[in-house]
Amino acid sequence: MTLVRYEPWNLVSRLHDDINRAFNDWGTKETSGATADWVPAVDVEEYADRFELFVDLPGVAAKDVEITLESGVLTLSGERQAIRPKELISHNRRERGHGRFHRRFILPDIVDADRVNATERNGVLEIVIHKQAAAQPRRIEIAA
Repeated sequence: MTLVRYEPWNLVSRLHDDINRAFNDWGTKETSGATADWVPAVDVEEYADRFELFVDLPGVAAKDVEITLESGVLTLSGERQAIRPKELISHNRRERGHGRFHRRFILPDIVDADRVNATERNGVLEIVIHKQAAAQPRRIEIAA
């Protein structure tokens, strides 16, 4: 008898990706990772005042990555070039993706679109998206 490891959260993650893909822009050629040659891994962390995304992009120069934020959607796109061997290969196994990639993230309304920073270090792109300061209630005096 063969034992198979059951990981239900993988199914939830795939369902989430499929739902995001279904509701992205219908009119664009590039919709999500489904049309990309490969999809970089991304960690998303939320703090009280910001979101931080860590994108694994080894072999991709920072100048070759485009980051846009439009209508509450953060889009990352770029391309990793395939490394061509210098001589004829007798056996080949490739696990690292290459070619075009892009990812889209639907952001909540609380993000501050003017305060987004991106840095690259050791093949990891770090994107910091600050949250807007919450509106504080205030007492309004009635003029006599």
